[in-house]
Amino acid sequence: MDANRGQNGIQLLLAAEQEAQHIVNAARSAKMARLKQAKEEAEKDIAEFRAHVEAQFQRKVAESSGDSGANVKRLEQETETKIHHLKTEASRISHDVVHMLLKQVTTVKN
Repeated sequence: MDANRGQNGIQLLLAAEQEAQHIVNAARSAKMARLKQAKEEAEKDIAEFRAHVEAQFQRKVAESSGDSGANVKRLEQETETKIHHLKTEASRISHDVVHMLLKQVTTVKN
């Protein structure tokens, strides 16, 4: 009877060990599935964030290039105004400058 009892104890231990192994395997499988799911969720979040940041960047580029176009136009107008002013001033004083140069060239000093 003691031998029978020992056999039953060994069988119970083996059965318990197998059950524990199944529980551990199930836990590992669940863990791997959850890790895979978490990775997919993280990749989705990263893709959404990247798209959001890219959209903001494109909007800023569009805004700054629009401002750049306005600045270029404003600078062109200012340049044209200055050129016109310089031409007007040059034509106004050119007669006096020519007269002064001729006087300096033709005057003889001892």
